[in-house]
Amino acid sequence: MHPVGAEIAESIHDWLREKENQELLEKLRRAGVRMAEAAAPVLPDGPLTGKTIVLTGTFPTLSREEATRLAEGAGAKVTQTVSKKTAFVVAGAEAGTKLARALELGVEVIDEVELQRRLLDK
Repeated sequence: MHPVGAEIAESIHDWLREKENQELLEKLRRAGVRMAEAAAPVLPDGPLTGKTIVLTGTFPTLSREEATRLAEGAGAKVTQTVSKKTAFVVAGAEAGTKLARALELGVEVIDEVELQRRLLDK
């Protein structure tokens, strides 16, 4: 990945501030174009650094994408498969086979509230 220099960053910033460009972006959103969200900065020594986690089910306040972004920003590797190397599984409502596999392997299972608490640990 190549860093953006100050001149290019300023040009992008200016472009985004122009009303007609904001209207164009809104038209694209309404037409179904999905805009990439800014990724959470990855903490070099975050509270979940070195941990592999799995998300399953639906959460009360976070979308799966938000939970993934937050966990990765805290240093976690988010995977789709539960294994013995999984540090913990975050299980929400309607969790299915991933939860069953975690219980079978003896992998720790937590909920969204506990995930958010761990994200704040220093």
